[in-house]
Amino acid sequence: MRVALDAMGGDRAPGVNLEGGADALKRCPTLEKLILVGDRNTLEKEAPAHGLDLADPRVEVVHAPEVVGMSEPGAKTIRRKKQSSISVAMDLVKAGEAHAFVSAGNTGACVAAAQLKLRLIPGIERAGIASGLPNDYGSCHLLDAGANPEAKPSHLLGYAIMGSAFSSGVYGVEKPRVGLMSNGEEDEKGTAFTKQTFALLKEFVATGRAPFEFIGNVEGHHLFDTRLDVCLCDGFVGNVVLKSCEATAKTLSKSLKAGLTASPLRKLGALLARGAFVELKEKMSAETYGGSPLLGVNGVVIIAHGGSTGLAIRNAIRTAVESVDQKVNQHISDALELIKRAGLESPVTEPG
Repeated sequence: MRVALDAMGGDRAPGVNLEGGADALKRCPTLEKLILVGDRNTLEKEAPAHGLDLADPRVEVVHAPEVVGMSEPGAKTIRRKKQSSISVAMDLVKAGEAHAFVSAGNTGACVAAAQLKLRLIPGIERAGIASGLPNDYGSCHLLDAGANPEAKPSHLLGYAIMGSAFSSGVYGVEKPRVGLMSNGEEDEKGTAFTKQTFALLKEFVATGRAPFEFIGNVEGHHLFDTRLDVCLCDGFVGNVVLKSCEATAKTLSKSLKAGLTASPLRKLGALLARGAFVELKEKMSAETYGGSPLLGVNGVVIIAHGGSTGLAIRNAIRTAVESVDQKVNQHISDALELIKRAGLESPVTEPG
């Protein structure tokens, strides 16, 4: 298993990437090679301080002199900066020299590079980011969490098929439950876009070809208190929801910590309940998930948060390894093939 890591991506690069990479090498036995992509001089200078031995035969450095800034336009910059760490790392996946790509860099650039270089799985119109959120029944994947802000109803139908294939193939969910994010549970709620998407999903389910159970419109609280495996939305809504959830979790954590350390008695109580708090943090922290898969492209692409820590990068690499091991893209292709056999064409590819 070979993973190409964009070592220059993220708000705190390259330090957190080197730290996370070193940790991943210790904890992922199937990680045969970690390919660090970035400025060679910078990586060689920084690696020792972050516990990464570049002399390790499982580590390789591929020089990429350019970096895509976090505020630069994605697609335009990828075309202009052909030697950026994102572009070079994605080229390694395209050439088969790496099995997966991991980056905490510019999301738009990662998505653009993946779609331009790896292309889409036949039958899929748009790629989507599937971000896991913990709930009372395991986890719910928000799809799309930021790749495609101006989606069409047919794109969300594609997300439903990919998300359900991901849930069943990787998480073992027998009949994934899929919901559509709206401002109310009633069928008639939502914008013109969500109403059109709702109608398309209902029509598809009625054909008997759907590899999922469509439970209709859902609201924000359903992400956490309902058995919901995939929640559909466009990338604009998904990104707002995801970042709001992350910020809420951080604020609650800070408030709880302040309250529990306000007096000696509270500190004692917190010490006695330490195990429960550790479990809660592991369950709720975005660092536990590390990164989110970009579903729909011909390759494994994991996109991490720009503010990722070393722990998040380690877990993003772990997610990449698991995605390759579990053959995520094959599950998606198999689902599309079964649907195609039952009908005439893929339901998510528009004619013309």
